[in-house]
Order: sequence, then structure tokens, then C-alpha cells
Amino acid sequence: MTILDYLFNSIVVLFVLLGLFFFFTATLGLVRFPDFYCKLQAIGKGDTLGAMLILFGVVLYILKENFSLDTVLVSLKILIIIFFIFLANPTATHAITKAGIDIGITPITKEDLKK
Repeated sequence: MTILDYLFNSIVVLFVLLGLFFFFTATLGLVRFPDFYCKLQAIGKGDTLGAMLILFGVVLYILKENFSLDTVLVSLKILIIIFFIFLANPTATHAITKAGIDIGITPITKEDLKK
């Protein structure tokens, strides 16, 4: 393996580890945050970014291993999935938040935290 292979593999590993970091912080936010809306915000942002980074690392790895028409098409499909996640996750989070507001879940206030 050449130095460029090590550098490229390091970039792929960096994307995957960053994605795992954002998944971990989203899970930590789900466990630690006190409010329905705070938890939704943590999960909505963390899962979206985590999934996008991991899938982009997979795209880079696939293209590096064997650059052919098949791998380009698979990578293009994964990029379309990344775009769908970019649109669908925030939309779903917004819909769940709107449903919470509609059924009367109140946000936590400073007075609630003092109790």
C-alpha cells in the first residue's frame, strides 16, 4: 500500500468515526435531555448528520476499491439515499414536533427545572 492509500483510508475512517460520534451524542441527548422537544432536537440533528457522514464514508470506500460502472452506480444510489435522509429526517422531526404541540405537550421552562 502506498501513502495515498493510507491517507484515503484515514479519510474514510474519519468520516465513519465522525458519523458514529454524532450518533452517540444524539443517543446521549435522548437519555439526558429533560424535555420532549429537546430530545427531538438532539435526535433529529444527530441522526441526520451521523447517517450522512457514515454513508459518505461508504461511498468513498466503494469508489476507491474498484472504480467501475457498477461501483459508480452503487455510489450514486447511496448518494441519493443521503439526499433523501437530508430531506426526510428534518421533515419527520418537524412533523413529530407539530404533533406534540397539537396534543398539548408543553415545553419545559426554567421554573420546571427549579422544582
